[in-house]
Amino acid sequence: MSADEERVLNTFLKDGRIVTMPAKAGKRRVLLEHVAAAFEPGVRIPEREVDAVLRAFYETDWVALRRYLIDAGLMARENGLYWRTGGPVDVG
Repeated sequence: MSADEERVLNTFLKDGRIVTMPAKAGKRRVLLEHVAAAFEPGVRIPEREVDAVLRAFYETDWVALRRYLIDAGLMARENGLYWRTGGPVDVG
């Protein structure tokens, strides 16, 4: 993780939870990639399980957070199932 990415996360996360959604797309992308990392790539899970994970990050508006992830191409959905489609993957 770059120093810039770390700075963004330190600004917008407190105790692992999102305090406010960044207005700038680049900063929002860093935050969304961090959230997407909570999901295993390609594993399909029902919406209620996705919501449970997202609520842990952003109780204020987890539905918007889910939409941001879809719009950013980090998650996809079909027939009520969601799966991670993008973002960095830790292979170490």
